[in-house]
Amino acid sequence: MTATSGTEFHPKTRQHELRRVAFATVIGTTIEWYDFFLYASAAGLVFGSLFFAPAGPQFATILAFATVGVSFLFRPLGAFLAGHYGDKIGRKAMLVITLILMGAATTLIGVLPTYEQIGIAAPILLVLLRILQGLSTGGEWGGAVLMAVEHSPDGRRGRYGAFPQIGVPIGLLLASGVLAIMTGWISPGEAFLEWGWRIPFLLSFVLIIVGIVVRRAVDESPVFQEIAAKKEKAKTPILTLFSKHWLLVLLAALTFAGNNAAGYMTTGGYLQNYATMPIEEGGLVGMERTPVLLAVAGASVVWLITTFAAGIVSDRIGRRNTYIIGWIAFLATVFLLFPLATTGNPWLLFLGVSLFAIGNGFTYGQQAAYFTELFPASIRYSGVSITYAIGAIIGGAFAPTIAAWLVATTGTANSVAFYIAGVMIVAFAATLLLRDRTGIPLGPDAEAEQSRRHFIWEK
Repeated sequence: MTATSGTEFHPKTRQHELRRVAFATVIGTTIEWYDFFLYASAAGLVFGSLFFAPAGPQFATILAFATVGVSFLFRPLGAFLAGHYGDKIGRKAMLVITLILMGAATTLIGVLPTYEQIGIAAPILLVLLRILQGLSTGGEWGGAVLMAVEHSPDGRRGRYGAFPQIGVPIGLLLASGVLAIMTGWISPGEAFLEWGWRIPFLLSFVLIIVGIVVRRAVDESPVFQEIAAKKEKAKTPILTLFSKHWLLVLLAALTFAGNNAAGYMTTGGYLQNYATMPIEEGGLVGMERTPVLLAVAGASVVWLITTFAAGIVSDRIGRRNTYIIGWIAFLATVFLLFPLATTGNPWLLFLGVSLFAIGNGFTYGQQAAYFTELFPASIRYSGVSITYAIGAIIGGAFAPTIAAWLVATTGTANSVAFYIAGVMIVAFAATLLLRDRTGIPLGPDAEAEQSRRHFIWEK
């Protein structure tokens, strides 16, 4: 028996290999999301004035956030491509390819001329590079979580699946921390606008090399090795996914949409922009960049802890019950975030984002194991990646843009809180409609069991 289809460890998944896989997935995901959050934070802080200045301060901000959302529209294409080839040639190869793509795009953003230097070509090139980031992100996450969960022993999938998940708050911590260093000490004031913002993007090149070396050192997923040995690869995994499991994809995507919409208030750069936009330019708070970035970086530690805790807890009480805890925590704090941010006090901002991070962690830490257990082995990479990408579009793609428009229209952030709460309630309802499948066998021998009993009305 193997860890994927029974109760014992697969020969490849002895303890040191588990540690190597966990390290590789968290390192790679950290780098991938450092790049992604770096862009989102820079969009909230400087991209409006550097690439969309002729539009005026408020509309330039909306346009900058729109470029954050554009990449989400290309996540499904990245998910389709990576899912198809991940189910055909393996998880490991796609992880290396997506990491290279993300690193190249991020590094090129660091040397991109601004609107003042080359005119309209600057925002066009920025959008094109953002699209490449979207393609990469659409394929990376699915491969990382499958490598982690499919290597893990039964009863500990939530714990090991949480490793790629904590790479996301670590990526936010690094992005916010590096930007805080640049704005506060190395290139404060106008120097940050002139050249300081470029340094964090250029650092991505070094991080990508480290990530590639680490990821190449791990073995392929044992589930995929079993599929390859039995020659049971799906010929058209995407067609199979949508013809047989379209409702599962939709409901699972909605569960992620709630987390994504809420999370992108901080990770998508919106809160950073809300707190730092000068009063004379239509802002409501007018804080300095550095304390805001430090507050978000500090809160990302809370997000990291609760994300890992959620993975562990889900092994004990189930993925679905852990989600329910997370949705309740989210709804209890969503109306506190913006009032605390509006005080202009960095410590109260930190408190607000930290309280919000509890719900964020408890609707995210178990997601790797949860999505892995939803889909049959032969189409799992496609199912996990495409569902994740669709949920990101529904929830987070234009959440910062919508939030910026709501505040510009209503003059208050209360409208944003109601918007986010509405998305959370829909996600909560979708969670309740899906059956908890904690502990289901993951190997290809259990394909029939994996293909049924997804919904609470199924017997």
